[in-house]
Amino acid sequence: MALLLAPRLAYFAGVARTEHVTRAAQEMNVPQSTLSRAIARLEEDLGVDLFARRGRTLVLTTAGRAFLASVERALAEVERAAEEVRADADPATGKVAFGFLHTMGAETVPGLLHAFRAEHPRIRFGLVQNHGEAMLEGLRAGRLDLCLTSPVPDAPDLVARRLDEQKLRLVVPADHPLAGRRRIRLAEAAEENFVTLEPGYGLRRITDDLCREAGFAPRIAFEGEEAETIRGLVAAGLGVALLPPPTVPRPGVVELTVTAPRAVREIGVAWPAGRPDTPPVAAFKTFLLSRRGNLLP
Repeated sequence: MALLLAPRLAYFAGVARTEHVTRAAQEMNVPQSTLSRAIARLEEDLGVDLFARRGRTLVLTTAGRAFLASVERALAEVERAAEEVRADADPATGKVAFGFLHTMGAETVPGLLHAFRAEHPRIRFGLVQNHGEAMLEGLRAGRLDLCLTSPVPDAPDLVARRLDEQKLRLVVPADHPLAGRRRIRLAEAAEENFVTLEPGYGLRRITDDLCREAGFAPRIAFEGEEAETIRGLVAAGLGVALLPPPTVPRPGVVELTVTAPRAVREIGVAWPAGRPDTPPVAAFKTFLLSRRGNLLP
């Protein structure tokens, strides 16, 4: 029913405002016959008379007056939504829904936004921090325009471009027997308890893949949702972890360079395939792609 009624609501409101089909047709720039048919079909669909005819004048009935109040609210909401969409697409002042990993929130993303807004000072951002799978779902659902994620996704409904890579280190407690080392082969940690992110996080997947490449499955002692929490658990002696470098060095841990296998995570930008970009999104996408190899501080 709603789909049938929707196209006729503006016509009804116009006639209700003027109380005259001819004047309403002139104001709305539609044929009078179209307007008359729309009102007649609306009354037929609702099963009530919305207007009382008095010569050429139409007067709202009690039902029509009650219906008009709701119609005016609905039309105002549609207009508000249209204005919001137009504002978000404005080349100079529009909005970008941008997702990124928690580990990129302290330094990388603020630096990127600062550099971008030097050229586009009025573009607005809706920022979302989450793990990779959740952000890819946000792209598919239309909640995000772009996201920085790792690993770089390979999916037919998404477009992804590699931007940079980040070395991962084996983080051990400061009093751990390995803490005196500077470098380590990951296979040497095969008997250690690992502290990792939960399944679904990109860094967890990378950790599992690197351990498998080193010839073992990691023995998981604790799982968390944020890299610095994981580092804190390592500092408390609860295990070791593969993590990107911290923004600020944390006491209580030692970070070892992994010599084999090559321990890095690729950082990429992803967006939905086939979805047209608004001018603000296109500008920010171009900016991100221009930072290839120079994304991370």
